[in-house]
Amino acid sequence: MIAADDEALEASPISRRGRWAAAGRLAVRRLLIAVPITVLVSMGVFALAAASPFDPLAGYLGDRYLTVGVDQAEVLREQLGLNRPWIYWWWDWFTAGLHADLGTSRSYGQPVATVIGQRLPWTLLLAGTALALAVAIAIGAGVRSAARPGGLVDRTLIPLAYVLQGIPTFVLGLGAILLFALTWPILPAAGATDATAAVSVGQVARHLVLPASVLAISQVPWLLLNVRQSMLAALSADHVQTARARGLPHRTVIRRHALPGALLPFLSVIGVRLPELVVGATLIEVVFSWPGIAAATVSSARTMDFALLAALTTLTTLLVLIGNMLADIAYTLADPRVSADEQ
Repeated sequence: MIAADDEALEASPISRRGRWAAAGRLAVRRLLIAVPITVLVSMGVFALAAASPFDPLAGYLGDRYLTVGVDQAEVLREQLGLNRPWIYWWWDWFTAGLHADLGTSRSYGQPVATVIGQRLPWTLLLAGTALALAVAIAIGAGVRSAARPGGLVDRTLIPLAYVLQGIPTFVLGLGAILLFALTWPILPAAGATDATAAVSVGQVARHLVLPASVLAISQVPWLLLNVRQSMLAALSADHVQTARARGLPHRTVIRRHALPGALLPFLSVIGVRLPELVVGATLIEVVFSWPGIAAATVSSARTMDFALLAALTTLTTLLVLIGNMLADIAYTLADPRVSADEQ
């Protein structure tokens, strides 16, 4: 009876319109919240960078910083505006950004937009591939584990997930390099292509296997445990028990009756895990010398490259906020109860 009611609600045009309306309202609220958050984050970057004990002039001059005189250093600071309070730096960067001008990176000698444009696609490729792989593994393993609680698969996967939770991402990366690039040299350990090779699908795919797999494995434990818990709750629901009582095959009960309901909370968990995915991607890029935004982030922080550091931090914040918003929108569209509550 409950399953029939859910199907009727799902098929109702009013329900579909209600869900899209609820999703639209959610998107507007999240976008309005994202604006002050990103502004505050960008301000925080400039404030923390200004409070850092590192001298921005050292990053600007490089090795010449050790030989420049005190008077000349003061002149350079005055010319570069390094003596001004950080709020002035932020205001210049913010107002220029409103006109699509993110400034010039001192550490790279290029426009910030160019630096980000060259590196962001590589980061999105790595993070997107890892997330898709982690979700596929978590759903498959979590459903299998919950289908027979206490079975061999369940007793193997759950302790393994808890062990993997406690291993830092960079340790997993170094271990993978030791095992699959040095001990058994079957996969490349660094870069997106071989040193002398041109960029191609084959080259990139081969170099992507190891970092994407390590990043995915670092995310699987949290997702797997959530899928298992959601599946156990779904399997105890009345309409699933009714389906079992009707004599439907076990696989049919799992796939058609329990799994759809179990995946609804999983959508929200994916959104919550996005910040961890971003941090993990940054570490993996450093370990595997992947040409993404991680190296640019480290370089901008080390040299006090305010324009690039603020742009990268703000961009990362926006990506996380947008990812969370999309996950919640997907949940709203998938669950008829959300639209019913909104109405």
